[in-house]
Amino acid sequence: MFDIVIIGAGIIGTMLARQLSFYHLKTAVVERNSDVADGTTMANSAIVHTGYDPQDGTLKAQLNVQGARMYPSLLQQLHCHHKTTGAFIVACGKKEEEHLSLLMQRADQRGIPYRVLTGQQAIKEEPHLSDQVTKVIDFYTTQVIYPWEVALRCMENAVNNGTKLYLNTEVTRIEKRETGYRVHSHDRFFDTEMVINCAGVNAPLIHDMVDAHRDYEITPRKGEYYVLDHDCTPVSHIVFPVPGPAGKGVLAVPTVYGNTLIGPNALECDGDDVSTTPQGLQAVRKAITKTLKDMPMGHNIRTFAGIRATSNRHDFIIEEVKGAPGFIDAAGIESPGLASAPAIADRIVHQFVEPRLHPSANPQAETTVQPPVIMSELSIEKQNEMIRKNPLYGKIVCRCENVSEQEIIDCIHRPVPATTIRAVKKRVRPGMGRCQGGFCQPSVLRILARELGIAETEVCLNEPGSTVLVRENRL
Repeated sequence: MFDIVIIGAGIIGTMLARQLSFYHLKTAVVERNSDVADGTTMANSAIVHTGYDPQDGTLKAQLNVQGARMYPSLLQQLHCHHKTTGAFIVACGKKEEEHLSLLMQRADQRGIPYRVLTGQQAIKEEPHLSDQVTKVIDFYTTQVIYPWEVALRCMENAVNNGTKLYLNTEVTRIEKRETGYRVHSHDRFFDTEMVINCAGVNAPLIHDMVDAHRDYEITPRKGEYYVLDHDCTPVSHIVFPVPGPAGKGVLAVPTVYGNTLIGPNALECDGDDVSTTPQGLQAVRKAITKTLKDMPMGHNIRTFAGIRATSNRHDFIIEEVKGAPGFIDAAGIESPGLASAPAIADRIVHQFVEPRLHPSANPQAETTVQPPVIMSELSIEKQNEMIRKNPLYGKIVCRCENVSEQEIIDCIHRPVPATTIRAVKKRVRPGMGRCQGGFCQPSVLRILARELGIAETEVCLNEPGSTVLVRENRL
């Protein structure tokens, strides 16, 4: 019996799990995928937007500003990577400059700092800016983060405080009971007083299990990206076009690890379609030329796509379902959902959980987690000390990202363990570099098999059944 079952272990579900773990509550997080942060959280622009863009009077506007201001403390507590890059919103001509005036008005009302630059001043700071640029607003407090890391640390913190995590557990049915709900999956069920639906693009499917009269629609939108190698740094700021009806447009984003993201476009799609297409990627290349010139696209090392959940309400949906007491939807969480996530979790706890369950605070709950060893970020002296204690910290498995064997072993034995090749990649980055795992993946596979006590032919790339090796060859 649980007090709360959270469906979905993306950035919203994991932040909520962490927040709830500070109370005396029995909480379960149920995730259909094989790892935390495997959906929208895994493929986005990684930006903590400051809150200048959402329309007045929306939850997006309120929670974006609030969430962005909660991040510094959160990132410090969880020892997460972040980088303050600033965000250039660039206008090309008088019409777009008028929209910049609207953004400045919103920023003034919401207490968001910025500075204004002429096109010439901006090009001095960002030489790759297009010659068409006439005016720029720099929201200079804007940060980029590593979204997978934030979600994983939140989940680790929650697990350490007693939260139960169930991966590879797809919800198949929800049964209303006299007091609460019974949440069914393929091989178990969970009795609970409350259910919180954080299922991303699949939120409508979960909602419909308890209510046949849903009054919102979710349209999955796919965004395709390029990843440029970190041997080139074409921009030091995030560079946006003036926002349009389809979103914030195609951007250039310097990441915390030195790569540059170019994208995304916005295409309506099937909810599970994360494929990239020649047409979509060509559209991204064309769109970026409006704001940036001479981009080193030949340094591309990977393309990928992510899905965001766009609702017909054009706002976040955070509410109790009519006729289903204790069933809470957190749906339509598209941009700026990442920036808003801490505030979304806070709102759900204070508006829905506390009035219904009246939980008491748990004074024994931890608010932080032990950070992993990252050898490439240590001084030479500290590296040598670590290697003397454990030589596997000196055995490099991934040369592109300088990842040692012991770092891989460590992530396999964390509170939320890596059990697949992609889970290791998300945590400590072997396979993220120029060769994209061409050299290190066989070693990662062998380490996983050894540490998990399974055959190499049982190691999966990601979801169950995605084994890399079929059988042993006879020599």
